[in-house]
Amino acid sequence: MVDDPYQFGQIAAANALSDIYAMGGEPLFALNIVGFPINDLPKNILTEILQGGADKADEAGIPIVGGHSVDDKEPKYGLVVTGEIQKDRIWKNSGARAGDAIVLTKSIGTGIIATAIKKGKAPESSIESAVRSMSSLNKESARGLQEYNVSAVTDVTGFGLLGHLKEICESSGVSSEINFQDLEFLDSAKELAMSGIMSGGTKRNLKSVNEVVIFNEHLNETEQLLSADAQTSGGLLISMPIKDAESYIEKMNGLPRLIGHVTDRKNYLIKVK
Repeated sequence: MVDDPYQFGQIAAANALSDIYAMGGEPLFALNIVGFPINDLPKNILTEILQGGADKADEAGIPIVGGHSVDDKEPKYGLVVTGEIQKDRIWKNSGARAGDAIVLTKSIGTGIIATAIKKGKAPESSIESAVRSMSSLNKESARGLQEYNVSAVTDVTGFGLLGHLKEICESSGVSSEINFQDLEFLDSAKELAMSGIMSGGTKRNLKSVNEVVIFNEHLNETEQLLSADAQTSGGLLISMPIKDAESYIEKMNGLPRLIGHVTDRKNYLIKVK
């Protein structure tokens, strides 16, 4: 995702921890999972990757208690995270109800910017914003949500906003409407997309939801792709009563965005206006 090994470690750890937060749980401990070409790259690169993961785990308040490593052709890193949750407080990606607000806690665009990084075309400001977003834990967003009524929650990762919202709608027996103008994008993501930079994963995402998503005719192909951008360590996607959503957004200083609402089931799952 990025060239800096320490940042790579941080992002991988934040991405792994996100699944625990997305279910309303608290992480307890983690194991490192590492693939590394030990004879081809300097060992200090591996040290920096592991340090990035360790520092992010420390931020989450958990220890890394061990792990597994293999000699691999390219660097791979992640965490296996164990957490706990009260059985009657589990957040699922089902249960969304007509009338709910749809809230997203992070900006979109990491897939586009990561592709631009690989091509050497990403402005420094966009790299910084993407790294900051991907390495940010969903810890505070999840904890701030605990006091509210929540219908459905998931984290937005590789399948993008539309792919994960599709899962919520299918599992809940509902449809949804998203306002494209209410989506917040990372610095330069729109401009990079308009210049033709787009990940293969994002294109596959859009193709996979074509049969269940309706786009307003004023949204061009680039804007459609932007709404399907493949994310790494994305934010929480939440379905919740509108009053709770407004209170939650105010409590979190406006950082989460109200991006749409849930409707009764229609002949489509998602409409992007």
